Amino acid sequence: MTGQLPQTVRSDARDNRARILDAARAVFGEKGLRAPMRDVARHVALGPATLYRHFPTKQALIAETFTEQRRACHDAVRDALMDADPWHGFQSLIERICELHAHSRGFADAFMTAFPEAMDFATDRERTVRAVTELTRRAQETGQLRPGFVVDDLILMLTAHQGLQHAPCPARLTASRRFAAYVIEAFRAAPETGGQVNLSPKPASDPV
Repeated sequence: MTGQLPQTVRSDARDNRARILDAARAVFGEKGLRAPMRDVARHVALGPATLYRHFPTKQALIAETFTEQRRACHDAVRDALMDADPWHGFQSLIERICELHAHSRGFADAFMTAFPEAMDFATDRERTVRAVTELTRRAQETGQLRPGFVVDDLILMLTAHQGLQHAPCPARLTASRRFAAYVIEAFRAAPETGGQVNLSPKPASDPV
C-alpha cells in the first residue's frame, strides 16, 4: 500500500491541475483576464492554496490556459503563408483569427494587450505581425489586396472585433463571422459592388 501512495498523489495532482485549467478557460473565456484567481478557484471548487500550489502567479496560469489557442493561432498563420493563393490565405487568416478571439475573451485580451510580463504572448504577437507583413506583401502583389493596407489595419480590425466580446457566446460567434466577411470585403482591392457579401453561417468548429 505504501508504494502506491505517491502514484495516487501524483494522479490527484494531475486531475486537480486539469480541472484548474478547464475552470480558467471558462472563467477567462467569459470574463476576460481581469477575472481574479479566486473566481477560478471558486469555479473548480478547490481551495486557493491548491490553486496557488499549481500556479503560483496569475501570469503562469494564463500562459498555460491558452496553450491550445496559441498553437491554433500559429497554425492559422502558417497555413495562410503556405497557401498557394496569397489572397485566399489572407482571407482564411482573418476568418480563423476572428473565430479564435470570439471563442475566448481571455485569449483575445492576452493576444491584444500582452498581459503584463507575459513575454510569451508578446513574442506570439510579434511573430504574427512579421508573418502577416509577408503575407500582405504577397497578397498585394496579386492585385487583390488594397495597396494601402498596412499591418496596423489588422490590429485595428481586432481591436474593433473585441467589441463583440460582451455578447453571449452563440450570438458572438455569428456576429464574428459577419464581421470577418465585411472586413475582408473592405480590404479587397476592388470591393464587390452590386452583389451581396456572403454572410451564410459556416459550420461551427470546435472551440479551441
